[in-house]
This record gives sequence, structure tokens and C-alpha cells, in this order.
Amino acid sequence: MSLGQWIAPLIDPATFDFWASRLHPAWSWARPLAQVVERRVEAQDAVTLVLQPNRHCFAGRQAGRPSFQPGQHINLSAEVNGRRTTRSYSLTGTPRADGLISITVKRVEGGHLSTHLCRHVREGDVLELGDVFGDMVLPAQPQGAWLFLAAGSGITPLMSMTRALAERQMPVDLTLIYWARTRAEVCFAQELQDLARKFPRLRLQVVLTREHELLADEARGRLSAELINELVGHEALPRQQVMACGPGGFVERARAVLGPVVSAFQAEAFSPSAPQADLHEAAASAATVQVHLLRSGRQLDLPSNISLLQALESAGMRPASGCRMGICHTCVCTKQSGTTQDVNTGELGTEPGTALRLCVSRACTDLTLDL
Repeated sequence: MSLGQWIAPLIDPATFDFWASRLHPAWSWARPLAQVVERRVEAQDAVTLVLQPNRHCFAGRQAGRPSFQPGQHINLSAEVNGRRTTRSYSLTGTPRADGLISITVKRVEGGHLSTHLCRHVREGDVLELGDVFGDMVLPAQPQGAWLFLAAGSGITPLMSMTRALAERQMPVDLTLIYWARTRAEVCFAQELQDLARKFPRLRLQVVLTREHELLADEARGRLSAELINELVGHEALPRQQVMACGPGGFVERARAVLGPVVSAFQAEAFSPSAPQADLHEAAASAATVQVHLLRSGRQLDLPSNISLLQALESAGMRPASGCRMGICHTCVCTKQSGTTQDVNTGELGTEPGTALRLCVSRACTDLTLDL
């Protein structure tokens, strides 16, 4: 048994954290904390924060390196206006020997945590980290031709993977198509251009949707079969292994356009796509259901046309949450009875005693939840 295990029953973690933070702001008894050691503006309303995690982060770290795979995400928490707020962000770097990690945050209109991180967090501030998660990662030995499709903040996990491939001297053919509204909103612009010049196997194409005048190396247009054929080539598509990340509508469009014709397709959406419900939209938007919360003993009348997470928050509840897009499973609870619908796939869930992701599920009938 270690010394820490021997003395743990004698220690109040909150008291230890209070006094330890006087010596170093990221020291704690058990809380996974990280100190901001660098802040840089990445694009319009976007910043990169470089973080130094304490020893409680990344439990599987080896030789001081954080244990994550490029493309994965992490839950990050901070106190905003007196309330602890948690959201998920992609790790935009690769595991480093010095243990530093980085996230790049795009401010979302009305987003409390993204606004706080972009406008108020400074070097020396401390944030709390959660678990690493995400399945859209490169294989151990990537081969063949790869096509990365990024829209807006969807560039962040793909940037991590691009950097990882660059560290291996770009062992595959990679085409990165990056959609943004304006040139000022393009993150990592200079680094991506430098990488494309350094590695002939990397082809970069920036596509702008709201820029009046384009530069010679820029393109215009929404994702479509015609644009993809123009930028990639019809003959090359069957060999491509595609990774797409962006808003739900973008991902669904990418899947519809490319899924049937490419070698492999993976995607992550950072916002839900439109529900694929067979139910009549007007009826769904007008309905309310009764939701019984077993642990708190509360019974709530909640709207059925929004996610259960949103509905519970509107009712004053604060269930644990993270990514808000169905990936991190922080908001999972047990549904004891009732019917729900996955807002991404339209699939109905009727089986009792199943795990329910609140952020991507809406109620179709009265429910009983273990909350």
C-alpha cells in the first residue's frame, strides 16, 4: 500500500486542495487540474490554450506523456458566473514528452464556457479536466489515401491527426478540405499552408462560403457531389478513407454524398442534425410529457421537441453533461420506462432499464429516469 493510501482516511481533500493551491494553483489531492501556460489567438473569435495538467490527469500516461490519441476529445470545466460549466473540446496537439496539451476554442454565440475561455481566461488560470474519449482516430499504421472534411470547429480533431501524420513525415496521401465562412475564421491557416508546402503528399483546400473575393488557392461552395468531384476527382474517390467533422447537417450531407462511393467513412458531429422522426413535426413540437425522476423524487412536465438535457436544464435541473453531442456519455442515465427517440438517427427506444444519452434523446411518452 502506498503512503497516499495509508494517509487518505486522515485527509480532507477540500482542505488539502485549499492549502496546496497556495503553493501551486494546479496542485490537488485528487482533482485533475491543468494550468494555462500559453494563450494565443488562432483566428477570429478562436484561441488556443496550452495546458500543463497535474499528475491526476491522464491516468494511463507513460513516461510523462498524456495518454490520448490524436482526434480524441476531453471534458473541460470552469466556474462561469458562479456556476460550474462543463463542455467537451478536441485535443488539437499530439502527446508530448513535456506533458503539455492544447485545445482550440471557437466562441459560440450564447456559449457561456466558450466565451469565458476565449475572452477571459489568461495564462496562470486553472481549469478542471475530465476523461478523454472519442473513437474517430487514425489506425496504428495508416495506409492508403485519406480525405479529411472539416467545417468550422470541426477542424480541431482533424488538425490533431494532421499534426500526428506530419510527425511521421506524412506516410499517406492526405487531402484536407476545410470549410469556413470567412478567411478571418480559418484556424491554423499559416501552419496548414506550411505543412502543405513541406509535404507533397498533403493537399490543402480552403473553401469559403461568405467571402466576397477569393484568393487564387481558395474555393467557394457548399459540400456537394459536384464540388467534391472537382476538388478530389471522381476517379480518386473510391480509394479515399474519409473522416468528416462539423455541424450535424454538414456531417449528414458528407455521409450522403460520399458514404456510398468511398473506401471508408467516419464522422463526428459537434451539434445534432435535424431529427429523422417519422412523427409529425407539429404534433411533436406541441406535446409535453411527464418525466418522473427517481432519485430526486421530482415530477416534471417537459417539452418533447427538444433534447431531454435541454428540457431538464430549462426546468432548473443540472444533470452532468459534457460534449452535448452524444459522444462522451457524461450525461448517460438509466431510463426505467417510457419511449424516447435519438434526435440524430430517429431510432425509437422502448426497452426499460436501458442507458439513455440525455443530450441526443427526446421524450416521446411519459418517462421514468434514474436522476
